[in-house]
Amino acid sequence: MIVARPEPTFWDRIYIVEALRGLALTSRHFFVNMWAHTVHLLFRIKTRTETVTIQYPEEHRPFALRLRTRHRLTTREDGSPRCVACMMCETICPARCIYIVAGEHPDPNIEKYPVQFTIDIGKCVFCGFCVEACPEDAIRMDTGILDLASYTREGMVFTKDQLMKA
Repeated sequence: MIVARPEPTFWDRIYIVEALRGLALTSRHFFVNMWAHTVHLLFRIKTRTETVTIQYPEEHRPFALRLRTRHRLTTREDGSPRCVACMMCETICPARCIYIVAGEHPDPNIEKYPVQFTIDIGKCVFCGFCVEACPEDAIRMDTGILDLASYTREGMVFTKDQLMKA
């Protein structure tokens, strides 16, 4: 079904009214918050909950328990990754950002292990499907690391060793 879009009026096309409405809204928030902070500063009276600025590098907001942050690989007691290279996480990933190369494990009780395990965080959508699909609980997204910036695309690709250190 095609919905006909109404033709914009003259006032809609020049955006003056909308710009003034936006300016009025911003000014109202500024002066209301300035008044509330001034009253609290001078008289120690809490009029309402003021807008709070968090000083980011020094202060952090409390995380929700269900927040998905950077990936990590869990390890066994001997320090090897718990991953058995079953390819479930690579298969279910909608962004196709997980790459695994499997190899035969020297221990006969363990069938395979990841020779190479990389995650391209630049492509990742943080859906958590990889965590849910893993039968060995080898991959988790509970590191609490939110700073994922890098100057290069190669810096956004994390290898098996980097994921095990997180």
